[in-house]
Amino acid sequence: MSFTSFQTEFDKMMSRDYFSDKVHPMREEAFSKFIEMGLPTKKWEDWRFTNLSSISEREFRISEIQDAPNSDIDISQYDINDLDTIVIYNGHYQESLSSMPSGVQLVSGLEYLSKTNWEFKSPETSPFDLLNTAFMDSGMSFMVDQNVVVEKPIRMLFISAGLESLMVTPRIHVDLGESSSLTFIEHHVGDSTSFFQNESVFISLGQNAQLDHIRIQSNSISTSNIANINVCQNSDSQYYFFQYADGSQLNRLNIKTKLIGEGANCAINGLALSNGTQHLDHHIITDHLVPNCTSSQNFKSILQDQSSGVFNGRTIVWQNAQKTDSNQSNKNLLLSKNALMNSNPQLEIYADDVKCAHGSSTGALGEDALFYLRSRGLNVLSAKALLVRGFATELLDKVKHGGIRDFITDRFDLWLMENTKE
Repeated sequence: MSFTSFQTEFDKMMSRDYFSDKVHPMREEAFSKFIEMGLPTKKWEDWRFTNLSSISEREFRISEIQDAPNSDIDISQYDINDLDTIVIYNGHYQESLSSMPSGVQLVSGLEYLSKTNWEFKSPETSPFDLLNTAFMDSGMSFMVDQNVVVEKPIRMLFISAGLESLMVTPRIHVDLGESSSLTFIEHHVGDSTSFFQNESVFISLGQNAQLDHIRIQSNSISTSNIANINVCQNSDSQYYFFQYADGSQLNRLNIKTKLIGEGANCAINGLALSNGTQHLDHHIITDHLVPNCTSSQNFKSILQDQSSGVFNGRTIVWQNAQKTDSNQSNKNLLLSKNALMNSNPQLEIYADDVKCAHGSSTGALGEDALFYLRSRGLNVLSAKALLVRGFATELLDKVKHGGIRDFITDRFDLWLMENTKE
């Protein structure tokens, strides 16, 4: 997408009369900084393995009223037991299909700003966060008061559909008060023939709050999906993240967690499955700013055909963050000779009393293990499927909610059946 096209769509966004004028200066400042910074290229260190031509060489337009459904749509194929769902279709909120659990306040982006004294969050070093601020078009904020335990998970179901080349820009805030807890699910699906989604999520966890954040990324193969997740954790808070990804031609997950209160813990996990020419990229930064915090990063990728992947995990331990306990693990399974994985776990430590470790491994299925299973009567396909399932089970078991875990496991089994080859 050329800068001229971005400018044209930005002018259309600014002309919409249902957005508050109070937001216009924020949009203009972010767009100006984005134009100055530009889209990342392979010359940028953090983007050297990721080709953004699926975004830069295509033309997208912002979603209009006519891109919303004319009537209620059938979402039964995405059913997951025992949760509430907010439906977003091509960037448009579908109130008639949505439900909210008790204990959660759902407010618009404008209402959220007024509740937070117009404190606007937009990381200025991230071009896609800046682009999100400029074009944010489906903002929603979830607020949980202190001492509220939300029993029922809430899911945001993002559906992309149609033949038009659309750009949607969700902006989500999740704020949990002291000693509150919530399970929050993002579910990205659809059959769009050309789609660019650039999402920014801002999470704030109060003292002793707990958030289980699950992201299911199963977009159509012609989608480019950029996710920017920014997390701020206060003392004794718990943040558990898990992404299951098997969709999109290009998927880039950017997560930055800041541990600003002692006793905070974050566990960031992911399982990526790719085939064809898919490219699934994970860029994780865990920032330890205070003592006595713990963190972990555990990502696995299973790659088939000519697909490629990236794991760039970075843990920063500042001088004041003594007694930090952190570990990183990245393991990757190549199911074809042409699959490619780039793994770069990093530790940046300025404190001297810490316990930190990292590790990475990439390889094919073991011939000895295959031989052993075949000697016990399994054919080649069954033996391979069993080994791949064993590789993934550790991460699938980390999903606490039974209905969500079953849904993800079923998707994994389907992918495995379609991609296990002799």
